[in-house]
Amino acid sequence: MKRSVHNKNQRGAALIEFTIGATLFLTATFGVIEFGRLLWTHNALADATRRGARYAINHAASDVDAVKNVVVYGAPEGGDKPVVNDLTTGNVNVQYNPGAALPYGVGQGTVSVYITNYQFKFVVPLISTDIAMPDYYTTLTAENAGMIPGSYASPTPAPTATPTPSPTPAPSPTPPPSP
Repeated sequence: MKRSVHNKNQRGAALIEFTIGATLFLTATFGVIEFGRLLWTHNALADATRRGARYAINHAASDVDAVKNVVVYGAPEGGDKPVVNDLTTGNVNVQYNPGAALPYGVGQGTVSVYITNYQFKFVVPLISTDIAMPDYYTTLTAENAGMIPGSYASPTPAPTATPTPSPTPAPSPTPPPSP
């Protein structure tokens, strides 16, 4: 059996074509995966601020650590695994409206929850650059959810003077009708 001269010159070409094609395919695949992770992280960080703000509007202003735990771990008591990798309570800021007399009641104040200085890290080791994510924040109006906080004191009405009764004149008899 004779081999064609054409095949002798083409030996190894398929391997080179496969290498080029596989490199492009795997690069595009990992790029799509990393971009998907970036979008998921963006969504999870925005959702974490909303979750923290919803918790903060229904709890006392002294529960700042619990609000931070809700943002980072999803529970007020904390946990060991954050909802987003590398997110810490140091990235979370909770700010109550300082102009409000009470942090409760409709129109009585707002609470803002911020995530700042979060760095997105790529999983693919060839990309060693971290991406600085934008600051995420949610601001909601505080509410009391039907309960009166302990620090809220309602004013007691002052006593009013009761007037002394005056004598009422007795009624006079009605005259009979005239014809």
